[in-house]
Amino acid sequence: MRVSENSSSASVSEGKLRVAVLGSTGSIGTQTLEIARLFKEKIKIVVLTAGQNVDLLERQAAEFLPECVVIGSKERARSEAHRFSCTVLGGENALVEAASWPKVDIVVTALVGAVGLRPTVAALKLGRRIALANKETMVVAGDLVQQLAQKHGAEIIPVDSEHSAIFQCLLGERSSEVRKLILTASGGPFRDRSLDTFNSISKQEALNHPNWEMGAKITIDSATMMNKALEVIEARWLFDLPPEKIDVVIHPQSIIHSMVQFVDGSTKAQLGPPDMKVPIQYALSTPSRWEAPHPVVHWDMDQTLSFSAPNAERYPSLVLAYEALNQAGAVPAILNAANEVAVDLFLKDHISFRRITTLVREVMASCTNRPENEIEARMEADQEARRKGVELAGAANH
Repeated sequence: MRVSENSSSASVSEGKLRVAVLGSTGSIGTQTLEIARLFKEKIKIVVLTAGQNVDLLERQAAEFLPECVVIGSKERARSEAHRFSCTVLGGENALVEAASWPKVDIVVTALVGAVGLRPTVAALKLGRRIALANKETMVVAGDLVQQLAQKHGAEIIPVDSEHSAIFQCLLGERSSEVRKLILTASGGPFRDRSLDTFNSISKQEALNHPNWEMGAKITIDSATMMNKALEVIEARWLFDLPPEKIDVVIHPQSIIHSMVQFVDGSTKAQLGPPDMKVPIQYALSTPSRWEAPHPVVHWDMDQTLSFSAPNAERYPSLVLAYEALNQAGAVPAILNAANEVAVDLFLKDHISFRRITTLVREVMASCTNRPENEIEARMEADQEARRKGVELAGAANH
């Protein structure tokens, strides 16, 4: 197991954990701050960053009194600085400075998209614990990110409920004795919908997830199953196992968050209600578990847990994930960037729901794989895929 083989660097023994929350106004960021409220004696929030939601950022800063806040654009950072009583930074490069803020113990990367890569790299180079909620970092450059973590003695603790579950199931186990990692998926809002109606899926329907409350982008990714496709790629690098040892099953109840099957035939699973606060808290507290009033599964109540294999025609994104891993190099980065473009176009009503995955496939086929093992090469592939995505979508609309 590659994740957190030294899981003791973040410790409350010498005072409060100093935490930077990158993406504090999003779903994971706001729930991280809920954890900070529960454990004021253990956690000090020292950095908060937002895109454009300055009103919420201002309220968060007034409550948590950070040393630094970041606003998405330099212009807004300058014009809104008077609303804060701390250092105010602006722009994408400011996220790197935020992740490198002095004496930070844990960086919660709750950013959406490939924008999370550079600040994560900066924090890794400082040997910090990363509470990783930005799966795109591992998709774009998971192999390189793990090399940096190993080199600098940094920890990567997954926050995604699925990867947190696998992380917990692997504690004390040998990776050589793992037969399969089994990622569970709710199936999204369209798991039972007739395939011949997919062309008419609306934005409102796609944003209506049956189990989880998430941001718009990841909710659309859940509807296309692209979130699970990205998680397959993330798991490959987080746990250093080949793609053929990573499976996905549909589990509509979202009670089992993921499982690990071992070579002796036994299977470990981590279970709990669909609530992100538990994996967020565990990423902050591990190797300890802090007592908290989070929801629990009541096993004395009648309930059914069901499982089924995902249908490739319904969820072509999963096929694309394994294709990207088999091609390796920059192809996963291309897949991720193309998907970000496609989801944005769908949310702006420029393309249909079904067009999301077909556009991703077209971009993967048309972009150049870059085999260089360098962060910048991956980011160049990311930018090429974004340009190609817009270009191909535009060509289809004319």
